Amino acid sequence: MNVIRVLLADDQELIRQGLRKMLEIENGIEVVGEAADGEDALRVAGTCRPDVALVDARMPRMDGVELITRLAARHPRVASIVLSTFDEDDYIFGALRGGAVGYLLKDCTPEDLVDAIRRAGRGETVLASTVAARLVAEIRRTSAPPAVLRGAERLSSREAQVARLLAAGASNREIAACLLVAEGTVKNHVSSLLRKFGLPDRTRLALHLKDAGPPRC
Repeated sequence: MNVIRVLLADDQELIRQGLRKMLEIENGIEVVGEAADGEDALRVAGTCRPDVALVDARMPRMDGVELITRLAARHPRVASIVLSTFDEDDYIFGALRGGAVGYLLKDCTPEDLVDAIRRAGRGETVLASTVAARLVAEIRRTSAPPAVLRGAERLSSREAQVARLLAAGASNREIAACLLVAEGTVKNHVSSLLRKFGLPDRTRLALHLKDAGPPRC
């Protein structure tokens, strides 16, 4: 089993200690570095070679957004996840534009955090549900829907329906209810869409797709 090396960047020592103790008991995860501010985190990343960085949004000397941007430039193999109490748009969109692969809130469960670290280590995107909803809403607000779904020539009619609903932020269960099919059928269509568009997970697929207007149920 490959061990996922984790860097903790948070200005609160109590938070870092709690995260370290929680992650120490997980198989395949090792905390290899800690930092109390962005500048120190950038320095430590160069020596401890983390696979995943858990980054607080607000830190002294260099905040999380700037740290993630610099990490992406200097250490592009590091998958950065924001772990913060703040869900302000400037932090969310700034971190994602800077290269973050995830954004979680500190009220997430330990299980969700561990799962996010493992997924980020595999190259997947991980977003809190509230963050994902705001991201999709922002994309829909700022992007005019085209007349035809991009890449629709590669999709079956059912796949195009699933793609439009997925891009609009619907869950697998909601898509299944809308299209009157089993949830497992929707999962199969999503897997097919991921293969056709060459994307690793449904979050990136939703970002890639352009909403051409969901079909009527």
